[in-house]
Parts: sequence; structure tokens; C-alpha cells
Amino acid sequence: MNFLSVGLAILAAFSNATSNVLQRTVNRDEPAELALSPRLILDLLHHKVWLAGLATVTLSFILQAAALANGDLSLVQPIVVLELPLTLLLASLVYHQSLHRREWGAIALMTVGLGVLVASLVPNGGDPNHVKALVWVIGVGACAVVVVSLVALGRRAEGNHRAGLFGIATGICFGLTAAFMKAATTHFSGGVTGLLSSWPIYATVTAGLVGMFLMQNALQAGNLVAAQPGITLLDPVVGIIWGVVIFGEQTRAGLFIIAAVLGAAAVAVGAVLLAHSPLLEVATDLIGSDVNDSVGDGANTGADKTDGRSSQSPGAVTLGST
Repeated sequence: MNFLSVGLAILAAFSNATSNVLQRTVNRDEPAELALSPRLILDLLHHKVWLAGLATVTLSFILQAAALANGDLSLVQPIVVLELPLTLLLASLVYHQSLHRREWGAIALMTVGLGVLVASLVPNGGDPNHVKALVWVIGVGACAVVVVSLVALGRRAEGNHRAGLFGIATGICFGLTAAFMKAATTHFSGGVTGLLSSWPIYATVTAGLVGMFLMQNALQAGNLVAAQPGITLLDPVVGIIWGVVIFGEQTRAGLFIIAAVLGAAAVAVGAVLLAHSPLLEVATDLIGSDVNDSVGDGANTGADKTDGRSSQSPGAVTLGST
């Protein structure tokens, strides 16, 4: 196991969690009519808190690229789910919010499950450069069809239903972004010229921007319970599929596969339990209040009092994933 890759992936998860807490602080006040409109992004660009979140998510992408350059896709991507417990732990320490047995149990379940999953798979090998063009087209096309279908369904839905559909689409986009990113890292040896002359870097940027756009809409549409599971869990699932099925990464077989499935199930259950935690709403509200005060963002806090969806919905905040 490449421990450097694991460490970089954990740092990426932490950076990504910080980013999405900051971005949700602003997103929750955006009107519903801006859904899937470029005006949503243009409006968000005027908020310093959201820009701080954009800076930290950029750092997360850099750390993830470094992790993928040193490790396999199916090793790095499952680690991104750690952003949920990492953010909750950080918020509890900074804002003195005590964690209950439910939260500690969910964190322990996710941590143990992730350890079992990674230790059972122990992926190695695989080379994106050996993937034929037709396979790339089929794989990317399949992801695109699913994402477009989810977005189309989401446009007809409202509230939490829309947030859930957009969240799933976001997770798929981020998983595909990681696959492109892994392919791009194989061109690092050619320097800047070699990297910029290869198509995966441009595919990475494109898929990443689409994922970011969908994530902003998922964060704006509904509450945590609806949006979070798709964003957090589909990213590593898509990443593992691309790593093993498309790139040919080798994993352990036999009983290790059963252990990996059980580990993945434990991670999923822990993530859902944390997503339902009321402490996430309290912590993120505190973060949003303190950060807005410190940077003088001038966000309209009065809107929180009048917009029932923004301030009254249970778990009206969320944490994302890359």
C-alpha cells in the first residue's frame, strides 16, 4: 500500500470538506429560480466566503492529483468519504460542539469500514494509457447519459428530490473527473508541455467544472439528507469501477472481495448516519456566522429568517466530495 498516496488523499478530503462547508454557507441563501442557471455562479462569485471555498477546493484537486500520481484510482477514491467525519470532528473542536454516541459510532463505523475496504482490495497495476479509444468513449458516454438523465429528472423535481438527483449526478461527475485525472498524471513525466499536449488534462478540467456546477445546484436545492449521500458515495463507487474495470487495476479475490463489500457497506451506513446528524447543521451555521463576520462578506442574514427552506429545514447544510 502506498502510504504517501493515502496521506495525500486524506488531506484532499479534509480540504474538500472545508470548501463545501464554506460554499454551502452562501449557497443556502440563493433563490430556487437560479437552479441550473449560470447566474447562480455569477452571483456566488460576489461572495468572499464562497471564493474562499473555491480556493480550498482547488487545493483539494491538487492534493488529489498528487495522490493519484502516486497511487491507484481504486485506492484513492474511497478515501474521499472521510471528508464527512473529518469536518464533523473539526467543527466540534473549533466550536466546542460535543459529539454524541451516535456521531462517534458513525465515525468509528466509517473508519473501520474504510480500513477494511482498502486493506481488502490492495489495488495495484492498471494503466490508463493502455485503454483503447473505444473503451473511453463507451465509459464516458455511459456516465454522460446517466448524468444528463438525472439532471433532466431533477429539473422536473423540486426541493429535496431535486437535491438528491443532482447530488447523485455530482458524485458521478467527480468520479469521472478522478478517472481523467489519473490518466492525466501519467503525462507528468513529460513536464508542462507533455501534460498540456495530452487530452486527459482538458477532460479533467471539463468534467470537474461540470461537477462543480452540479454540486452548487445540489447544495442550493435542498437539505443535507437529500444531497449528501449521492455526492459522497457515488464518487468512490465510480472511481473504483473505472480503476478496476477500465484501467485494469488488480485487487485481491476470494474472501477479500466479501470483506471489501462489507467494508463498503459499513462506510455507506456510517455516511448516512452522519448525514442525518443534527450537529452538522449547528456546526455549519456557526462556521457560516463566524466566517461572514470575519471577512465582512455582507451576506443577507435576514434571508435566513424569512426563507423557510434555508433556515428551518432540518440539516439544511451539506458537505461535498471530489
